[in-house]
Amino acid sequence: MLDNFDEYYLNKEEPNKSCLLALRSLILKQDEEVTETKKYGMPCFCFKKKMFCYLWTDKKTDEPYILFVEGKLLGHPKLETGTRSRMKIFRVNPNADLPKNTIEMLLHSALDLYRKGIIKTK
Repeated sequence: MLDNFDEYYLNKEEPNKSCLLALRSLILKQDEEVTETKKYGMPCFCFKKKMFCYLWTDKKTDEPYILFVEGKLLGHPKLETGTRSRMKIFRVNPNADLPKNTIEMLLHSALDLYRKGIIKTK
């Protein structure tokens, strides 16, 4: 039987399904305090119960992206603000190899905001 989390990923078409599952795995491996939940119908990842990123697909392009909740505090040329004031996204091409080093660096930077107390977890 599928749990709520698996259902979201397994209902996606390839190549998005594999891409999102790989991103999920990368996110969950970053820290033992990272947990997965569902918010607004999308996978949400928390650090010590505080939301730090989401996985979603762009409505226009259908490409996956990682949304960093505190993206405004992250500086990287591949992060997009769009119309958001707080959050930034990192787009991922599902037809190409994952830029694993860049993704891990961004996840590490985002988690450090919480680990170092810049973003309070309590």
